[in-house]
Amino acid sequence: MNGKQLLIVEDLVSNDGKLHPVQDAMVKFHGSQCGFCTPGFVMSLFSMFKNNKIYDGELIKDSISGNLCRCTGYRKIIDAVLNAHQFVGANITKASEASGVGTRLERVDGQPKVTGNDKFAADHAPTDALWLRVIRSPYARATFKINDIEAFISSNPGVETILTATDVPGENSFGIYPDLKDQPVFADGLVRYRGEAILAVVGTKVAVNALKFADIPIDWKPQDPISGVAAALMDASTVIHDNTPDNVLTRGRLRKGTVEGAFEDGAVAAGNLQTAFVEHAYIEPEAGFAKRVGNRIEITACTQAPYMDLDECARVLGLKKDAVRIIPSACGGGFGGKLDASIQLPLAVAAWRLNRPVRAIYTRIESMASSTKRHPATITARAAANGDGLLSACEMQADFDTGAYASWGPTVADRVPVHATGPYLVPNILVDSRSIYTNSPPSGAFRGFGVPQAAILQERLYDDLAEQLDLDPFEFRYRNAIRAGVPTATGQILTHSVGLVECLDALRPHWDKLRMDANRQNATNNASRRRGVGVGCMWYGCGNTSMSNPSTMHVTLERNGKLTLFSGAVDIGQGSNTVMLQICADALGLSPANFSLVLGDTDLTADAGKTSASRQTFVSGKAAFNAGRAMRAEILRLANSGDEAVLRLEGAHVIIEEAVSYTHLRAHETREDRGLPRVHVKKKRGGGGGGG
Repeated sequence: MNGKQLLIVEDLVSNDGKLHPVQDAMVKFHGSQCGFCTPGFVMSLFSMFKNNKIYDGELIKDSISGNLCRCTGYRKIIDAVLNAHQFVGANITKASEASGVGTRLERVDGQPKVTGNDKFAADHAPTDALWLRVIRSPYARATFKINDIEAFISSNPGVETILTATDVPGENSFGIYPDLKDQPVFADGLVRYRGEAILAVVGTKVAVNALKFADIPIDWKPQDPISGVAAALMDASTVIHDNTPDNVLTRGRLRKGTVEGAFEDGAVAAGNLQTAFVEHAYIEPEAGFAKRVGNRIEITACTQAPYMDLDECARVLGLKKDAVRIIPSACGGGFGGKLDASIQLPLAVAAWRLNRPVRAIYTRIESMASSTKRHPATITARAAANGDGLLSACEMQADFDTGAYASWGPTVADRVPVHATGPYLVPNILVDSRSIYTNSPPSGAFRGFGVPQAAILQERLYDDLAEQLDLDPFEFRYRNAIRAGVPTATGQILTHSVGLVECLDALRPHWDKLRMDANRQNATNNASRRRGVGVGCMWYGCGNTSMSNPSTMHVTLERNGKLTLFSGAVDIGQGSNTVMLQICADALGLSPANFSLVLGDTDLTADAGKTSASRQTFVSGKAAFNAGRAMRAEILRLANSGDEAVLRLEGAHVIIEEAVSYTHLRAHETREDRGLPRVHVKKKRGGGGGGG
């Protein structure tokens, strides 16, 4: 390093706080989502920017080839650096006041992501925190006995304690559903999958990392595991859980019309599909810390569902819910994999037992071994269509490997029948689904809850039907596409946002051109590799299937004019921090620039529900809208103004403009004892004059 300078992402910001052109471009062109990988990209692009004056896509791709991003697909990153030269020596102007819904707004958390100031769970912890390391089973199924722990601790300096199932103060079980708490924090003599937690070692970082698994006093008796749904369904199969003798966790069922006789005429296509586990592969592994504060516990960790974590920690510690505080860190990707409680539980137990702060960071291997996966599917189906190319029936049996514990298995079995026929009109439907226990890692939430697996087979069958009927596959889907007023598989009549036909209309000329180009190339190409063009349609319900989707947002206006949105919607990269603010500001009629944000902390924000199933913008966005409208209504009521009034916030004054003569009132003089904003409210009417 002699004669060299080491630069990190924080060094790129000038002394007066100005961003480097690469950082500016990454913010303006939305080059980051969760932000965990962003500092690495910024430094790679900075190096290229500093040493080259020619910018093209291939050079950029080469420059960032050593970086990984799980969220963006890289296009926005490339767009940012292609335009970074615009920000050299430029005075970045303030964002336009026109920043409501429908306008382009910079991410409110964009700058912390590009400067390295976003606080992820591994970035901070109390300086006196002990370290926790979870010890996991090397077997998919086994019984075990932990021997003399005290002797082991005394012979390993720096190890403070070892926690096992007997150390859990409350219930040694957790799970998504209130009546399905089937997964232990620490296994109690029986492990059901490879990677299951059996104990946690707490001590100094050096001591816990130096431990060798073979030295831990555990006697193992491995058993033959049940691998795959076929083995789990065999009559003589060993059960995973005693209360589920057939290993079927839950079933889904949907009937519409009758499939009897529906496959006797017209075209019929049949097939089967088998998919495997899929890892979420979020860039940030699980991390966090916990500390006891009097008779309360506080846990800071990466999560997609802070209130679900709160419920689970309260259960495991045997505490009332108001004794638990969850503080979500910035979340480096989730995709469903950070919905289930994980690192929070052993941390909470350790901090509560020891009355010391305790932290942990999972390794990549540990993260992959312990986290949930996409459900493997075994699906058999057939579909029928008449001579006019209209679907007449669909029949499907879908089995899902939910692994050793329930997790989101019931949601998968419930959601798949609803969506199994796709966004098409099918008059006769029979769908059965099952989530099945095995000795595999638990399967959980992952971008679709089983619907993508079913869609793969369903769309393949529709291609086969189109081919049998000599129909263009695009035209086949167009004829069968669901439209407004047409019943879904469950009989629901959709009246709004049924846009599939309009989408296909817009795509048709592109489809025709791509097919023509492919046919032309294939006609002149005798090679075995051919060009193909395909089309598929999928639908997906936002939020909880057949369950309520509650969300609560609060907005406050203080005496000094401070306007704050309290949002419990966790942003894992999808942009909900910005969206909630934009929606609330639009509903209130003030600029997003007037707002402060308080995010996620369960002591400060209400339950906005989990960040999954594409629900936050749709559901929590409505809550943010309602909060903004309620605040606006109260301001206008105090000022005796109509809804057409225009609001401005100037310091501690709300300016209300209407097209008549003016008056004013002071809100705190009339409403100070009722918990409402105690700010001066100025009401300006007409083109001239001012407010008092």
